[in-house]
Amino acid sequence: MTIEIKRVNYDCPDQGADLIFLLNAYALDPMGGGVALSSYTKSNLIRCLSERADALSFIAYVDAKPVGLANCFQNFSSFACKPVLNIHDFAVLPEYRGRGVARCLLESIEQEAREQSCCKLTLEVLSGNKTAQKVYRGFGFGAYELDSKTGQALFWEKPI
Repeated sequence: MTIEIKRVNYDCPDQGADLIFLLNAYALDPMGGGVALSSYTKSNLIRCLSERADALSFIAYVDAKPVGLANCFQNFSSFACKPVLNIHDFAVLPEYRGRGVARCLLESIEQEAREQSCCKLTLEVLSGNKTAQKVYRGFGFGAYELDSKTGQALFWEKPI
């Protein structure tokens, strides 16, 4: 099995279709919410990503089949005064999990972050997704805290 990682060219229709296919598969997974992408998202996401200077995506291919996806966005650390690369969406098709696809994607993302002089990578993971947590820990990710006395950072949201 040969794993090939490609940085997505949002102007390439085939890669755009692969991105939508993989993101929809992730959305349908219980860890992605279990609901398909809306028709609006399917029709507009690639254009919207292409208009964002801070967006970059990677697709993992096995034998020319799209099997894994990472959508990332660059942010900024005011404390480090350097860019941060956030992995916003990260998914591997179930039948390809445990075969090194996630690690290959993470390696490509880290290489890109280093090339952009980022000070760190960030991501979110559900507390019940122990499989993903194991992958991320094995790659060097961990909970964020400034001081053990003040505790670990929590990810919160407020839908608007």
